[in-house]
Amino acid sequence: MIRHLLCRTSTTLSDGRELIYFDDTEPYSSGGVTRECHDARDLATVRPGGVRRLDPLTGEWVTIAAHRMDRTHLPAAESCPLCPTRPGRRTEIPADDYDVVAFENRFPSFTGDTGDTEPVPTTVDGTDLWPQAPATGRCEVVCFTSDHDASFTALGPARVRTVIEAWADRTAALSQLDGVAQVFCFENRGEEIGVTLHHPHGQIYGYPFVTPRTAQLLRRAAAHHGDLLGDVLAAERRAASRLVVDGEHWTAFVPAAARWPVEVHLVPHRPVPDLAALHDAERDELAVRYPDLLRRVEIFFAEAGDTRPVPYIAAWQQAPVGTGRELTRLYLQLFSVRRAPGTLKYLAGSESAAGAWINDAVPEQIAQRLRDAAT
Repeated sequence: MIRHLLCRTSTTLSDGRELIYFDDTEPYSSGGVTRECHDARDLATVRPGGVRRLDPLTGEWVTIAAHRMDRTHLPAAESCPLCPTRPGRRTEIPADDYDVVAFENRFPSFTGDTGDTEPVPTTVDGTDLWPQAPATGRCEVVCFTSDHDASFTALGPARVRTVIEAWADRTAALSQLDGVAQVFCFENRGEEIGVTLHHPHGQIYGYPFVTPRTAQLLRRAAAHHGDLLGDVLAAERRAASRLVVDGEHWTAFVPAAARWPVEVHLVPHRPVPDLAALHDAERDELAVRYPDLLRRVEIFFAEAGDTRPVPYIAAWQQAPVGTGRELTRLYLQLFSVRRAPGTLKYLAGSESAAGAWINDAVPEQIAQRLRDAAT
């Protein structure tokens, strides 16, 4: 059992956005000392006012968030807005140090505060072909550590457990917001992915709709007339050829029909809908299993001669808030866009235009290499 004493402190930034400290170190974790909560910046309240439009050819929502063109892009370390505040340098986090922090994104794709912005017409160009609605919802940033030069794999189990607690806390909170249909926790790592800030961090989206991937999964699960993901997990454990780790509460495997050259799914044995539903033993084991998988992916490429930081996406697929919760379950989808040292997996014509994936790697061989990776 990971000994875990956690203090949660909520505050408001100068422009009205919420920020929450999650502290696991003394003297803050016991609540004896409080974090700096005053944001000394004089930020104007910004109401982004994005919209979402329905694509009639696919039935999928596309969000238009033009204000994000002005977001901070790859600043120097001394100008990073996710580092602690220092004398002469005020950042998004008022404290001079922190353990884990979550706060509302300054440049959100979805926001619950539309304020006094102009009402959004219900259609584009007045035609029912293109329904339109405000891009309501919530976008948050989660900083995993105050160390700008660290990575998730450098965190100890206790700190990883704090990140898990933050994910669970925010999943539960965003699930209660009006208009949020699905909560999505994820980390983008590496410029190849499109990261605009190098500081170790992830994001949480509260979507106003069920995402296309989840909607497709719900349709497949309904047609399966059973626990589809549970049956996939059981089949992978029986086959064993694509297993990476098989623990007490979690199993990681390379899916039989993996899309990416290096892709791993981490699935809890118990069918839970989201991170908030995990019990303590599952969270304890996850705090060990998850960074172990990340390290295995790093070693996978390092042993092939590529020692640069590995670009990856770690995506927590969770059940929607109000529908289909009995049809799907929580699982992690971890993949890298790198297919070989110095070579990216480009989503070219077949994948991007036709939606037909072609994988250059054999899942069973990738699983063997990840099993063999010394951690």
